[in-house]
Amino acid sequence: MDYAMLTRRALALAEEEPWHVALLANVSALLYESMEGLNWAGFYLVRGGQLVLGPFQGRIACIHIAPGRGVCGTAMAEDRTVRVEEVHAFPGHIACDAASSSEIVVPIHANGGVAAVLDLDSPRIGRFTAEDQAGLEALVRALEGVVDFSA
Repeated sequence: MDYAMLTRRALALAEEEPWHVALLANVSALLYESMEGLNWAGFYLVRGGQLVLGPFQGRIACIHIAPGRGVCGTAMAEDRTVRVEEVHAFPGHIACDAASSSEIVVPIHANGGVAAVLDLDSPRIGRFTAEDQAGLEALVRALEGVVDFSA
């Protein structure tokens, strides 16, 4: 996967509209269409101290996730990327889609804290590699410089 190209494409989308809802909707579509082996790509936004479903591509998803709960809540609470080879072995995993087998979640920062998380799921065990993690973290860092979470 060419993450540098993916990041450039995401930043081009941000030039058109930096408002987080529109931008993250298009970035989720970009990721879903560009990365093979995904069954869900999207974002959860921090609202009222918990994660709330944001723009995504894929099947119906969980709407609210508490800090520390599941892969997304753990990434939010610990403010770190969480890459899971086999989600069914992850303590506290939330099975929004039983078809998901692996997952990666990257925190997105704004105003000095976690404002959202990028969440990707795959039906393949071990789908996400260290290269994917580095590429997605670079993409998120680039987005942090342009996403407007204030509106």
